Amino acid sequence: MTSDRLTASVPSLDNLRCFLAGARLLHFAKAAKSVALTPAAFGQRIRQLEEQLGVAVFVRTTRSVQLSEAGRALVPYAERCFVIAAEGVRAARGEIGPAPLELTLGTRHELGLSWILPQLDALSAVRPWLSVHLRFGSAMDLHRDVGALEIDCAVTSAPIGDPALDALRLHREDYVLVAATALLEATPLTRTDHAGRHTLIDISPELPLFRYWRDAPGAGDHLRFARYSYLGTIAAIRHRVRHGSGVAVLPEYLVRRDLERGILRRVFPKVALLHDYFRIVFRKDDPRRALFESLAAMLSKTPLR
Repeated sequence: MTSDRLTASVPSLDNLRCFLAGARLLHFAKAAKSVALTPAAFGQRIRQLEEQLGVAVFVRTTRSVQLSEAGRALVPYAERCFVIAAEGVRAARGEIGPAPLELTLGTRHELGLSWILPQLDALSAVRPWLSVHLRFGSAMDLHRDVGALEIDCAVTSAPIGDPALDALRLHREDYVLVAATALLEATPLTRTDHAGRHTLIDISPELPLFRYWRDAPGAGDHLRFARYSYLGTIAAIRHRVRHGSGVAVLPEYLVRRDLERGILRRVFPKVALLHDYFRIVFRKDDPRRALFESLAAMLSKTPLR
């Protein structure tokens, strides 16, 4: 059923109020009086309700009024509608806080540990009604899980290929081509032909990280490495590069301290690699866009680390 058809079939609160009065009193004249309507107007409300639902909610004879099976099933839900409506009014007036909400956010392992996880306490302090759960995965997995409604949103810098997804920018993500200082001292990489003595480490055979070098102005596809190694996650790649196992393109924020301490060194430092943006990704049809916007505003205030 489309959203327009569903909305058209939703009963009004006035009709539900009349239904509950009739269900409680089982007498239309008395029920009409209790809601300040004439019997004719009350009967019209009940007919409108039954037309919207497509079922009879009362079994009426000249002598009695009884709830039908559908009417008995409707009673608790109609009562709940009024409870929710009353809570909505109180919330709008600032008399109560928002209803508790749980949100599952997916992200890359290293970003989740270094940047998102440290912000959860601050997020809870500002929005105590919001519980955020984390799920770690690759960019492809995260996009798939958001599209399949397995998670609510994701933070990733991978390009979005699914037209059903939308995104809000958080931070620019810069990349650098790096290797361990000890490796470069033993086996220099200062000319393109030196690449034939090194291993390139990336996520997968498609070389999604190396493309930030390959497609950058002044770089190009001129490096021919002796070997290629695929480790699946950026965190694993950083670990191997730090230990001198190869060369890799990595996010600058992730290796900033390694560069400052001299553990890693930039390769071809005059080449400015392409950059990307971290985004919070969610479904376009998700009605919680305002929540994602407020979450993005908060996350974007904290520098990457």
